[in-house]
Amino acid sequence: MADIKDPENTIIIELKDGPVVIELLSDVAPKHAERMKALARAGKYDNVAFHRVIEGFMAQTGDVEHANMEKDYNPGRAGTGGSDMPDLPAEFSRLPHERGTLGAARSQNPNSANSQFFINFKDNSFLNGQYTVYGRVISGMEHVDKIARGEPPANPGRMISVKVAADVQ
Repeated sequence: MADIKDPENTIIIELKDGPVVIELLSDVAPKHAERMKALARAGKYDNVAFHRVIEGFMAQTGDVEHANMEKDYNPGRAGTGGSDMPDLPAEFSRLPHERGTLGAARSQNPNSANSQFFINFKDNSFLNGQYTVYGRVISGMEHVDKIARGEPPANPGRMISVKVAADVQ
């Protein structure tokens, strides 16, 4: 596993193929980093499906309202919901959407990000300045690359568990 420098700002996502370690960029997008930690600590991301996975682009997940695989996965609605917390204001930066970066998914409204996020499979510079970058994969990208493709996938991959590294013994 990765060398974790700041456990309070590191997320560990367990996928079926292994752990993905994400460094949150709390200095660049503090509200988005805090939201991800709050939802992870509340267990809201556990068992949530990757509902939109596009080859050569990105894998999107985090619809805690409609994509929990154990209780309320609805492929027709997955991707349309968020959490019970208010939407977040955009925290755009000069950070590029490179392979392995975490971006905040949102509607047409730049200030509508909530719980959903995506991981870039490749450099997607056309997203720069349009979506908040708030994390980067520091290990386990090979597991992200194995997530089932589709919109929605026939048998979607899911986040088995999502934890803040500081909370893991």
